[in-house]
Parts: sequence; C-alpha cells; structure tokens
Amino acid sequence: MLEPKKAKHRKQHRRRGMFSGTAHRETSLAFGSVGLKAMSNGEITARQIEAARRAMTHSVQRGGKIWVRVFPDVPVTKKAAEVPMGSGKGTPEYWARVVKAGTILFEMDGLSVDAAREALRLAGFKLPFKTKVVTRIAHS
Repeated sequence: MLEPKKAKHRKQHRRRGMFSGTAHRETSLAFGSVGLKAMSNGEITARQIEAARRAMTHSVQRGGKIWVRVFPDVPVTKKAAEVPMGSGKGTPEYWARVVKAGTILFEMDGLSVDAAREALRLAGFKLPFKTKVVTRIAHS
C-alpha cells in the first residue's frame, strides 16, 4: 500500500476544512488518454486507492499502462475504543489524501478506449465519492 517513505511529522492536522470548492491543479489528463475524475469532494485512503488500482488491473488482464495520480500523504490518527477524553492525540492508523472535485485520480493508456472506460468505471465503485470517466480522444 502507498505511504510516504519518511514524514517530517508523525501526526498532522487532517485539513477537513478543504472539503469544499473545486480543484485548480491536477484537473486535466497528463499521461494517458482516458482518466477517472472526482466529481465531489472527499478523503481517499491508501486502501481505497489500492482497491481501485487492483480493480483496473484485473479488468484489463494486466494490459495497458496505469498511472495513479494521487498519493496519500496525510496521516490519520485514531484513539482506541473506550479511551477517556484527554491524554493527547491518538496514534497514526492510516494514510489519506483530501481530494477536491475535478481532480484526476487515475489515467490509462495502451488499450482500446472502451476497455479503459470499463476498467475505470469499475475502479470508481471502489471510491468514496462520485467519479466520471474522461477521455482525451473525441468520443462520438
């Protein structure tokens, strides 16, 4: 699963206030010809990214090329069950990334547009927000 090799700080604020608005960067296809775009805001975990990547890879039988455009870089902490209030922040449990509407999450190339669209559609079901498949090629 994805996680930073090294973090400057072990714990960090979660940036939940950034769940509004639209993305200004990472909004267009850079590598592949077909991509998966987030249509609403939310937080995506390393496990969800990996599940979506596996769904795409399984769908195309390891054909084509896949680019993962998001990286989970925010540590999310959690306190144990039934722990009294106080005594500081919990321990880091998993890594996440705040995603804004319009962000390209995954890109694909090297196979037919229909196969890539289907693989990305299946990957979208693994994610916690609405997504849309976008193409660079004019699709009639």
